[in-house]
Amino acid sequence: MALKHEPTAPYHSAQDALRVLETVAGHADGVTDTELARRSGLGPERLTALLRMLRMLRREGYVEQAGDGAWVTGETLRRLGSAHDREHALGERLQLTLDRLRDSVGAAVYLSRYVDGEVRIGPYAAGPGTPAVNEWVDFRSSAHATAIGKSLLTQLDHNGRRDHLSRHKMARLTSRTITSDKLLLSRLAAQPPTVPVLDLQEYAIGTVCAAVPITAGSAVGCLALSLPVEHAHRLRQAADALNRGAAPVLLSLAI
Repeated sequence: MALKHEPTAPYHSAQDALRVLETVAGHADGVTDTELARRSGLGPERLTALLRMLRMLRREGYVEQAGDGAWVTGETLRRLGSAHDREHALGERLQLTLDRLRDSVGAAVYLSRYVDGEVRIGPYAAGPGTPAVNEWVDFRSSAHATAIGKSLLTQLDHNGRRDHLSRHKMARLTSRTITSDKLLLSRLAAQPPTVPVLDLQEYAIGTVCAAVPITAGSAVGCLALSLPVEHAHRLRQAADALNRGAAPVLLSLAI
């Protein structure tokens, strides 16, 4: 299966963040903003973006600022480095990141991947005020109707999409569900990679969703959110916030 996607903006932000973390971890006595820009390879012309990234890393606990203003390794990074069960610790960190993202966008948040030709829902964050979608039809067989599924399919090439649809009948789940493979393939091909994919009650009446890709290389994945339809007026704003908040999730996956 061939892929058509390019690395996304959150991916590039996460890669830059990893370079910054490597630089900070390599200087036990701390490193200043200017030194960090030079040593991480980002350059002084990107100092504003670097400072924004450092604020994100400090918020996530990866770095701390010492009394003299130098940046040093944070509690989160120290804990992950010394964890006996690193896999468990990374899973907890990812869940905390998703929980924080849920609270910042005010919606249930989901991490999903496309693995071995199937949609796979990973960890998610929901709560009393941000309920998760009721999976009344298996997400693996309803990619044509969900924001998650459509976001993942947009990252495949045309043959990959056709292969998926040939294995999963496009059932009508609501009156808004697209059941024409020709129409769906046309819309997937026209979907701009930087614009969130939407599900406006196509999967379930009473729920709207949005998804953004978080992919690079051979990986296919996305972040998604769901809202009750009475909050549909917040969907695009929440989707933009989701996209802006994707870098910490990718960072949790990459460390």
